[in-house]
Amino acid sequence: MEYEELKLLKQSGKGTVHLICSEGNRYVRKVLAGCHPVYELLRDNPHPGIPKLEEVAILEDSTVVIEEYVEGESISAADLSKKQFRQVVRELCSVLDFLHGKGIVHRDIKPSNIILGKDGHVRLIDFDAARTRKEDKEQDTKLLGTRGFAPPEQYGFSQTDERADIYALGVTLERLLTEENQRPYYKKILRKCMSLDPDKRYQSVRQLQRAFFPVRKNVFCGCAVICLIALGGICAARLPGLRNEDRTAADNGGADLVVLPAPENPHWDGETGTMVWDNVLESGTRDEVRYNVRLYRKEAEAAPDPDDGGWVSEQLVRAGGSFRNMEVIDYNITTELEKNGFYYFAVSALGDEIQYTDSPYVISDAFEYTGESAPPLPAPTDLAWRLYEVDGKRQYYATWSNLDDYEDKDSFMVIFYDQTGAYVTDNIWTKETIEKFGYGGIYIRTEFLEFGPDKSYRFTVQAFSSRPNEYSASPMPDPPTEEYFSPWLQ
Repeated sequence: MEYEELKLLKQSGKGTVHLICSEGNRYVRKVLAGCHPVYELLRDNPHPGIPKLEEVAILEDSTVVIEEYVEGESISAADLSKKQFRQVVRELCSVLDFLHGKGIVHRDIKPSNIILGKDGHVRLIDFDAARTRKEDKEQDTKLLGTRGFAPPEQYGFSQTDERADIYALGVTLERLLTEENQRPYYKKILRKCMSLDPDKRYQSVRQLQRAFFPVRKNVFCGCAVICLIALGGICAARLPGLRNEDRTAADNGGADLVVLPAPENPHWDGETGTMVWDNVLESGTRDEVRYNVRLYRKEAEAAPDPDDGGWVSEQLVRAGGSFRNMEVIDYNITTELEKNGFYYFAVSALGDEIQYTDSPYVISDAFEYTGESAPPLPAPTDLAWRLYEVDGKRQYYATWSNLDDYEDKDSFMVIFYDQTGAYVTDNIWTKETIEKFGYGGIYIRTEFLEFGPDKSYRFTVQAFSSRPNEYSASPMPDPPTEEYFSPWLQ
């Protein structure tokens, strides 16, 4: 490439960075000291969250890189709205999940290495400190990174892995949180990211994504079946269930939409820690109704104002199939009850953004939670797969031997993983549902299973109490240890 140097952007002992021009287009040219093969890997595996690499040349004692010039500003200079902050989290998780899938650890995540482009999307830059994991090394060969953002292991205590980027991402996101964007559950997530012990952080970016965006679907009331899905990637299409503040007029062509009626009669079902409200049949889509639910905690009995923020968690609840037209929605939220106090929830019916837009939020009555120190339910034991032939088709169920130890309204979350340790899907059924279907366990839909010589699956089960003031959920470490997994299904 023939080019003209326009401007020196940076110079240090590590190399020089110039803004250059070629055939009317601007690029960034880096001449870096030493060998940086990670740039060759990135050149051959592009991602929209990383500037496109036009040329990479590894010489005897240097590496020359010519990459796309991104019009924009450092994320540290941006005043992010609530919508923008959540989008930044999604996009950074997407690019890090991609990098980690290629065995690359960035090792220098910080605001100055994140560009908010004029197109509204972020780019992660500066891979000079990046490395690929080496199985025969106990610690990093070169101790690089930025103080204040790099975790302890990056200073020679052990070899860095994906969790080093999760630590630095936690510090970065904490710096980007404005007063407007503060949420109690954000702080809880970021504290876990920034744990000094790598084993106590999120163990993958996908786990972190699910913490920020705990989306739930297919909630079947009475015989509740709940599947959780993780949102990832740089979103070009409108995501289902986004709130009004996350949508633009372009989503509906600028048309005026009908505001859905608010869900009626939001209340707690006795002492079960279960939310209940009347179904709004016009919500969601033809296939399912959809709701956004926010949970609040108060020291004293005083209903919150849903327009003031301050919720401790947020869930997307969906009900589909034959349960779409049921009269009421119920949803067990006991795993979100952590500290004693008075809990309220606010619920909004979500529109399809074609004919309807979201309803106002309505507030429930109070549920007094006193089970902060309640003993846990027993853990499910003897986990096993069970195969049935139903109408000529194979159906796989996750089962355990001590179902009789629980009450009818207690729930069980089953999370399925593949042979790489990646999350596949999960369901929540009550004991009542399990006994109603008569197969002794929880069904995994066959579209989530892909069989072959290199494919296998296993699951974990955690029991959720329907008596949160008497019992807490059964024990489950994060991440789960081997004794909490079923045998492999191959």
